[in-house]
Amino acid sequence: QVRLVESGGGLVQPGGSLRLSCVVSGVIFSSNTMGWYRQAPGNQRELVATIQRTATDYADSAKGRFTISRDSAKNTVYLQMNSLKPEDTAVYYCYANVFGVRTWGQGTQVTVSS
Repeated sequence: QVRLVESGGGLVQPGGSLRLSCVVSGVIFSSNTMGWYRQAPGNQRELVATIQRTATDYADSAKGRFTISRDSAKNTVYLQMNSLKPEDTAVYYCYANVFGVRTWGQGTQVTVSS
């Protein structure tokens, strides 16, 4: 069974940066798609970025500012977020698709405010 634990959220000023981490326990391969969603209060959960092997994809709102990466040796997926804006405020969730089952982490809060 795969478990995901996120960390790295917090309060940051507009224009600042944060790096989110998602540590995976259990059997997972680079061919398994992983990624990040986010959900702001009153909004639906939206896809931010995905990674499968070395292929990445981003929501338009994340392109040019966010970078998703994977360290297979550490079983960890990262989301580097730069040039943060107040509208990036949300709970960020890591997910993994393994054998047709999507597993979610518990989420980490990101707040962008001055």
